[in-house]
Amino acid sequence: TILFLRACLALLAMPIYLLSFLGIWQPFCRKVFFPFFSDKCSAYHQKKVKKHKQELFRNLPDFTSPSGELKLLEIGTGCGMNFQFYPPGCKVTCTDINPNFQQSLLKNLSKNQHLQYEGFLVAAGEDLHQVPSSSVDAVVCTLVLCSVSNITGTLREVLRVLRPGGAFYFLEHVAADRSSWNYFWQQVCHPTWKLLFDGCCITREAWKNLEEANFSELKLRHIKVELPCPPITPHIIGYAVK
Repeated sequence: TILFLRACLALLAMPIYLLSFLGIWQPFCRKVFFPFFSDKCSAYHQKKVKKHKQELFRNLPDFTSPSGELKLLEIGTGCGMNFQFYPPGCKVTCTDINPNFQQSLLKNLSKNQHLQYEGFLVAAGEDLHQVPSSSVDAVVCTLVLCSVSNITGTLREVLRVLRPGGAFYFLEHVAADRSSWNYFWQQVCHPTWKLLFDGCCITREAWKNLEEANFSELKLRHIKVELPCPPITPHIIGYAVK
């Protein structure tokens, strides 16, 4: 049944599959469609998770280094929707594999003058070689683990760049319970969704990767975010300490 419904969905999205076959869709998606889509949808998602983020980042100042500075690295910064939740004086370094987000990012930075912007790095989560080991107090990653090519590799890099005692903050949409109808429709939508939204995977069980990573402490909760698109309503939220 899932294969049949996948085929029906692929038929509806046939123009995009054809553009992908011709090598046209991916460059267009990365440069035009996905940044535009993310900019518009991130604002809506932000309204739904604002209280969750306020609670999540409340203890961020607790991880300030002994020098009195809070150096923060954000992986997959995108449009910069998290800036408003960072404490005053926080030194923020932004990374994203897609450089086309910089315009929206700088726009959000202009609204958050309480931060010290350290720069933007074009980098994948699995390869943060531009960031020295044990050099940051906190790493933030929201709605990114769904699209990295290797979650385990990304978490390994997070642990490398964090100083001992530093924290990794996350908020991610994940796979639904395997016995639910939501998971059934996630399976149906998965191939077309991944193509349409620049590699975003809606069937990942990212909490398992976090549980298996070498963090000394993990605070993780499963939540449901009320969104009009059921496949991305299940989320995990929390932080982990190195």
